[in-house]
Amino acid sequence: MNIDRSEGWDAIAEQFMALRSDIGAALVRSWARDHLPPSSSIVDVGCGSGVPVAQALIEDGFTVFGIDASPTLIAALRRLVPETQTACEAAQDSAFFHRTFAGAVSIGLLFLLSADDQQKVLRGVANALVPGGRFLFSAPREACEWRDRQTGRSSRSLGQQAYERHLEATGLRLIGCRLDEGENNYFEAIKPSVG
Repeated sequence: MNIDRSEGWDAIAEQFMALRSDIGAALVRSWARDHLPPSSSIVDVGCGSGVPVAQALIEDGFTVFGIDASPTLIAALRRLVPETQTACEAAQDSAFFHRTFAGAVSIGLLFLLSADDQQKVLRGVANALVPGGRFLFSAPREACEWRDRQTGRSSRSLGQQAYERHLEATGLRLIGCRLDEGENNYFEAIKPSVG
């Protein structure tokens, strides 16, 4: 039996790309400009087709590496944003290109995963960030569960207190939250510098 590592997204990839709006791209852009060194490397975890997030970051001069488990979305990313280095793999099992990054973003992915897989992604991101590196990810502030409208699969936010605990367990520190123009919540974390 084949397990769908994309959590249903490969089956609806074309529909997802047709419906994906620019909501959140401006917030990600301002976050990266405000907190990351110019032209630094950012890993986009759950990058989809790269539009609009990876595309916006590349337009701003950042080097982007994209991870997504959907072969269809990775193929679209390679076509639409060819400057992005890619890995077609599940975020919770990713090797994160065997390198480190100044920043990481994960928009619209974490809450699609089980609680255990969310913790695996947080550990992976923490290990892939340089000291002082920043992480921005989207999830509701409150703990809640719902059915994803596009895939019909279960989604869950662990809630701010749980995310704060899980981040601290990986060596990251929650430093704030932001809302985009669609009222979606984003958590901001930092990997403290040593010494």
